Amino acid sequence: APSLHSENVTGDPHQFRPGDRRTPFSAEEIREGCPPGRTIRTLIVRAGEEPYVRVTRFSTGDEDGADQDSWNETPDGIRLTDIETGHSVWRELQGHASMPADRTNVTEEEIEIPAGRYACLRYTRIDEDGVRDFWFAKSAPGMPLKFEQRVDGVTVFSSTTLSDERPA
Repeated sequence: APSLHSENVTGDPHQFRPGDRRTPFSAEEIREGCPPGRTIRTLIVRAGEEPYVRVTRFSTGDEDGADQDSWNETPDGIRLTDIETGHSVWRELQGHASMPADRTNVTEEEIEIPAGRYACLRYTRIDEDGVRDFWFAKSAPGMPLKFEQRVDGVTVFSSTTLSDERPA
């Protein structure tokens, strides 16, 4: 597997690993789409647990990567956890969307979620432990704006973007 810090060995900026589907965004597109100040609020629903909102705010960014502050809130905005600061490399973030071609279908789909209406690339990945659907908005490079995991036809985990704010 290529190093996360290495140049892309395939020559295609959207091809993270040979044998995988092309990723929806290159590392460079993710860098451009996640400037300091971009703040994403996502409703997280796990089977059998209370829903909560995960907030991720990009605080810094350079050619290699970015720092993000993240925390959890109740759906009505009461802070549940302390702020955690983490660092991600753009190429590593791209790698999260690299999925085996033989188990992943990609289709175009428009979705309406609380954050708005988006033209998306929907990646449907079928694994032994279930089916995962990722909706990557073409206009919002980075994490999928919607995600669902199903086991035996039952949704056991979902995340849906409530808001995606970017600095002016």
